[in-house]
Amino acid sequence: MTQISPHPPLIVQITSMQPPQTGASTALALQASENEDNLPDNLLLYPGEPGEILVSLKNTKSLSQQWKLEIKGDFPVGWCSWNNSDFQEITPQQRLELPISLMVPEDFFENQWALDRSQQRLQIDYQIYISVFNQTRGEIQQVACQVFKLCVRPDTSYSDFLPSIYREIDFVGRLLSIFEQAFDPVVQTIDAMWAYLDPLTAPEALLPFLAHWVAWDIDNRWSLDIQRRLIRNAIALYRWHGTRHGLRLYLHLYTGLPLDEHLPEIDKHISIREVFNDGFVLGPTRIGEDSMLGGGRPYHFIIHLRVPESHHIDINLVREIIEQQKPAFSTYELSL
Repeated sequence: MTQISPHPPLIVQITSMQPPQTGASTALALQASENEDNLPDNLLLYPGEPGEILVSLKNTKSLSQQWKLEIKGDFPVGWCSWNNSDFQEITPQQRLELPISLMVPEDFFENQWALDRSQQRLQIDYQIYISVFNQTRGEIQQVACQVFKLCVRPDTSYSDFLPSIYREIDFVGRLLSIFEQAFDPVVQTIDAMWAYLDPLTAPEALLPFLAHWVAWDIDNRWSLDIQRRLIRNAIALYRWHGTRHGLRLYLHLYTGLPLDEHLPEIDKHISIREVFNDGFVLGPTRIGEDSMLGGGRPYHFIIHLRVPESHHIDINLVREIIEQQKPAFSTYELSL
């Protein structure tokens, strides 16, 4: 048995926690909606942003009361955070504030169910019914009821450039959102143009163009990260081609091993040592320091790579890199 009490034991106040001026108004609309009702409140909801309704209860009696909050409407159940449908107790003179949060999915206008061809139009207006009941001696009384219109609208910043009188027109806001969604990707692309021209952040489809821009040949044996690093440093590799610094830089970009500029040559992860010792010498000398047996090898250098066990590199590709970067008349030894 449900009835509305003329003298409710609970004082109930149901308020939309949204400024009135942000509601979807149709007062100045060119054409009113067919189903437009004179509802007391509107709640404007943006996809991905929470909206809130506050229910305030106060027990004015000297005895504890049993209350229950009931929410109904034609909106999807998952939008509302309130799921308690049992009676609860409120002590004398106690005041409760119950926030009801509503969240529209961020992809409301883009997902497949919203674009179902079986629907003639996308529903963007819903209703929510909030009722408060009181139970006394087995009798259930409805002490308050409030109806809100839920207006789901795309968030647009273009309306900020309009006079305030046009911001209140719901049709104008929805029309501007079409232009914003069409032009906003272009504006964002222009603002982030630097990222499209940097090989480290550019889309993968743009890498061939950037490589052609600096006359760099892409080798499919390299991973995507290595290709990005090589294209970005192509000019530096050209400048130092045929030098010790250029070869170390190339090996660093391919293998990912540190350059260790602050360490002695023998302790570096990428070590390149040239042999300057004299050959067979008669007289005071120290073998291995200032002379060597068997004679010297001019234009010869030794490359030593300290590769961790978990680090995998292609030794054949390393040799190809060395052959491309070293002077044609020089020889080398490679050790891992």
